Amino acid sequence: MIKGFKEFILRGNVIDLAVAVVIGAAFTAVVNSIVGNIFNPLISAIFKADSLDNALDVPIGDATIKFGAVVGAIISFVIVAAVVYFVFVYPLNLVKERAERLRKKGVVEPDAPVTDLDLLTEIRDILQAQQSPPQATGKHSDPQV
Repeated sequence: MIKGFKEFILRGNVIDLAVAVVIGAAFTAVVNSIVGNIFNPLISAIFKADSLDNALDVPIGDATIKFGAVVGAIISFVIVAAVVYFVFVYPLNLVKERAERLRKKGVVEPDAPVTDLDLLTEIRDILQAQQSPPQATGKHSDPQV
């Protein structure tokens, strides 16, 4: 029972998932800071309100429909998506495209990270080398004519 638990915990997927959760939490803090400290003050200045939550309230009897809160959430979502894309995704895609262009040209940077494609190519080459019949070498390998 303990052995199975140890195998489960040490399995690569569990560790990768734990790392992803920790990095995701740190990443969320960065994105929230950018949105909260840069974009939200800009929106507040444009709408001349501390928050959109009460800016577009529509009272209906005893209830109040808070359109401002919905609009604020939508704007916040779009801003978070834009920050994630333009600050993180787009620059990383440019780096990957540049590395791929260099790889296709045959120029590999010395510090370039090993990609899945590199590993698969290496595995393929090793398997091909193992499957090819051994070549005879030495002075008796050539047929005598």
